[in-house]
Amino acid sequence: MRFMAKGFADTDALCRELVAEARKKIFRPVYLLMGDEPFYPDTVCEAIIRNALEESERDFNQSIYYGADVTADTVITTARRYPMFAERQLVVVKEAQMMKTLEDLAIYCASPLDSTVLVICMHGASADKRKSLYKSVSKIGAVLESNAVRDYEIARWISAYYAGKGLRISPEAASLMGEYAGTDLSKIAIETDKLLKNLPEGSTEVGVSDIEKNVGISRQYSIFELTRELSYRNPARALRIAAYIGASPKFAMPMAVSSLYTHFYRILKYEALLMNDPRPGNDMKAKVLGVNPYFFSEYDRAVGNYPLKKCMSVISILKEFDYKGKGGDAGEATPEQLLTELVARILN
Repeated sequence: MRFMAKGFADTDALCRELVAEARKKIFRPVYLLMGDEPFYPDTVCEAIIRNALEESERDFNQSIYYGADVTADTVITTARRYPMFAERQLVVVKEAQMMKTLEDLAIYCASPLDSTVLVICMHGASADKRKSLYKSVSKIGAVLESNAVRDYEIARWISAYYAGKGLRISPEAASLMGEYAGTDLSKIAIETDKLLKNLPEGSTEVGVSDIEKNVGISRQYSIFELTRELSYRNPARALRIAAYIGASPKFAMPMAVSSLYTHFYRILKYEALLMNDPRPGNDMKAKVLGVNPYFFSEYDRAVGNYPLKKCMSVISILKEFDYKGKGGDAGEATPEQLLTELVARILN
């Protein structure tokens, strides 16, 4: 049976399905877990390893290889063995993209043993869909491809991830968590596990204060809050936040510029939408902006404060400071001075 995903919501659902199957001791003969984002492939792989065999069965029936150190012949020979004193054996190839003979595994996948579970896990890479390995596993096993979640999708991913745990996270809290962790899904999962241990029993809501308390990031002085103050054109507050963020030891100018660029590019796209449809529905707004409806009012204000020509000018300024932030023609300016100058330029 073939498992594929078109977007992160589908990937998340497929991951949950495969993990649920593993917990019920239902296994496919072959798994091909691949893609740019390792979180989902790793989650499925770990669930299979945890559930395929009992602890007492692993010595004789579990083989874990790494792509750089193994050949297809070795994997195939192992996979064709029969289990000893167990219902099945498990063969896992991690970092499979490092195998020089990876495609040769298609020979085994064309006719796998029912008593073997073979897991092929690729990190930051995907199998060639035109070749035999991918086609064979698609017919008889499970294929899960996990594409990277883009920065403008991360708040929605966080909301969906929390919903899967029976929690509702507020849009502001999701944005704050996204700012802290970026698009590193594993980091978000780790921080979420820490947060869940500290939430009062029976909690169903996660707010900004929960993120601030348990993750260690302050909304008051964050890029998320800086973009908000820029949207509403509050110079004093925006400059104060910029100075505070820029002085942080962990501050990285390229990341700050990237977040600001994403914000103003959304404003630009929203302006283009309004030129064609002065009264777009919420569905169209959500499609164009890629944000929770909670933030629509902010963007309605932002397009008034940054009309088309001004918005284009801001994007040009951001490109200039992206170059400076990466060491180009910045002189002796500190990161704090660069960010403060950038915000001042945007406002003026």
